[in-house]
Amino acid sequence: MGNLLKVLTREIENYPHFFLDFENAQPTEGEREIWNQISAVLQDSESILADLQAYKGAGPEIRDAIQNPNDIQLQEKAWNAVCPLVVRLKRFYEFSIRLEKALQSLLESLTCPPYTPTQHLEREQALAKEFAEILHFTLRFDELKMRNPAIQNDFSYYRRTISRNRINNMHLDIENEVNNEMANRMSLFYAEATPMLKTLSNATMHFVSENKTLPIENTTDCLSTMTSVCKVMLETP
Repeated sequence: MGNLLKVLTREIENYPHFFLDFENAQPTEGEREIWNQISAVLQDSESILADLQAYKGAGPEIRDAIQNPNDIQLQEKAWNAVCPLVVRLKRFYEFSIRLEKALQSLLESLTCPPYTPTQHLEREQALAKEFAEILHFTLRFDELKMRNPAIQNDFSYYRRTISRNRINNMHLDIENEVNNEMANRMSLFYAEATPMLKTLSNATMHFVSENKTLPIENTTDCLSTMTSVCKVMLETP
């Protein structure tokens, strides 16, 4: 992840400058198949952000349940408050998996020979725009997540309750929705300070490792050139 951030923040004055028409970019026939795949993922991004922004958590219910461990009514109230929230957290996590696959498809299109990454970005501006939209979503999601400690508190309470019930040989209906394996993966995801950026970093590293015949510079140059162009567009009215 550190290497990815280094690429995105290194000096970029020597990179080619061209204009990405984010307002009017439309996919060409050559881009359309990948563009449609990415678009199908991105169309859900705004609802994900809106849902995350509206996430209030079950803090009061959890606090009451912890302070009154023998009060069955309060335990049930906390559990009933947490379960729908965990389902929402699962939706966010599953979207990150879709985004990871989308980024790998995008990188494959923007780094393949015979064109250089710069030529790809200039020729395939609709895909470049989707790349920018993925990065924009990632930053917005991680900002909202970092500002909301209720997410990890809710999920920690959920896992503790599930573990306690498993010890007592009790099976809860929500385990059909979020089983132990899914809960483990979600726990690792939400433990990250910036989980979506970590997802993109993992996707990039996986792409590089799976495409050993492709020079690594194609991937790093794609990232840094994209950064350079966006920087120049912001600095040059």
